[in-house]
Amino acid sequence: QVQLVESGGGLVQPGGSLRLSCAASKSIFSIYAMGWYRQAPGKQRELVAQFTSGSKTNYADSVKGRFTISRDNAKNTVYLQMNSLKPEDTAVYYCNAETKGSLTLNYWGRGTQVAVST
Repeated sequence: QVQLVESGGGLVQPGGSLRLSCAASKSIFSIYAMGWYRQAPGKQRELVAQFTSGSKTNYADSVKGRFTISRDNAKNTVYLQMNSLKPEDTAVYYCNAETKGSLTLNYWGRGTQVAVST
């Protein structure tokens, strides 16, 4: 099992920045994929950014050039640096970890709210 705890959400003005953190309960080096999803009210949860197969990164088109995912293996933590935030980035952001073995398992954090508004 993997427990995930997010932090760093909050209220920010358009154009501002936030950094989200996701601390995992085990070594993230051994986790197949780890990253961030978000869910806005009335919308489906969507991928924001993730690491797969170690260091390969994927980003949603809507955040490319503004968001950066990074990791600190020694701290078992993944970060999401969000710059040039827009009101449409408002959502609950969830950390996700996917492990592969005899089964593929997905783990989720409880989420952290990000609100972009004047």
